[in-house]
Amino acid sequence: MPLDRLATAPLPRLGLGLAAVGRPGYINLHREADLPADRTVGTMRDRAHEVLDAAYAAGMRYFDAARSYGRAEEFLAGWLAARPEVRDVVVGSKWGYTYTADWRADAKVHEVKDHSAATYDRQIGETRALLGDRLGLYQIHSVTPDSPALTDRALHTRLAALAAGGVAVGFSTSGAQQAEAIRTAMGITADGRRLFTAVQATYNLLEPSAGPALAEAHAAGLTVIVKEGMANGRLARAAPGSVLAEVAAGTGATADAVALAAILHRPWAGVVLSGAATAAQVEANAAAAVLHLSAERLARLTALAEPAPVYWRERAALPWT
Repeated sequence: MPLDRLATAPLPRLGLGLAAVGRPGYINLHREADLPADRTVGTMRDRAHEVLDAAYAAGMRYFDAARSYGRAEEFLAGWLAARPEVRDVVVGSKWGYTYTADWRADAKVHEVKDHSAATYDRQIGETRALLGDRLGLYQIHSVTPDSPALTDRALHTRLAALAAGGVAVGFSTSGAQQAEAIRTAMGITADGRRLFTAVQATYNLLEPSAGPALAEAHAAGLTVIVKEGMANGRLARAAPGSVLAEVAAGTGATADAVALAAILHRPWAGVVLSGAATAAQVEANAAAAVLHLSAERLARLTALAEPAPVYWRERAALPWT
């Protein structure tokens, strides 16, 4: 599959997610410090390109967008068009949410979810219009156990046709029942073959509940992509005296690098996404690739885990800024 090309990348297990720089509002913490107050389309395009440049320079070769990330696909397409020599990246995107905020950080509704075949038909056309044949992976966005995408055979036929045309098909998950969604999706077949070859899930020091299911997916041959490794900014800075702060101090690394390195130590984690909003954050995140954490430090970090329902309630309460 296209993600196999990452094996020879300088940093094969780190990628860049564009949620934070594709639209003016998102739920990450500290955005007021990370982004300018003037978030026009042009300003955010420039920032997205700056972050992409930094990620590419650092060795990242997987870039992840979505239809609901504002203009992320457009920004990525423009970056690729301006750099025709860049042919070694893998581009992934997602469908299933429609961006509705009209470029406002204070919009009442930012995105609307719909996993119907009709939405797929519309959004694959929109994605293709921007990314063309650079699209390597197309994922259903935020599958939950009750998603109709898990049972819609007409949709499965469409996705199987996309895969037959050379675009890998995957799904992302969210919510406290990620493990159930992952295991259900792994069992879906089309034309006698497993439909999905990649899964993207939330996994971090605060929310590790999907870990066993992701290990099963890896063992079954799916590429595992980890998103929200820093819990929407909650792990980007360590409170003084916290376990994360102590481990970071003991290694001489920053808290964000420790948080991402802890995920990279999981053998099933194929690609771990940086959600950086600045070039400096990209560089700090990239340090995770060479940061070794001892078994004792990894064990200490497990104390940060929260019950999944608690984590997802807090995430749902984060404001769009």
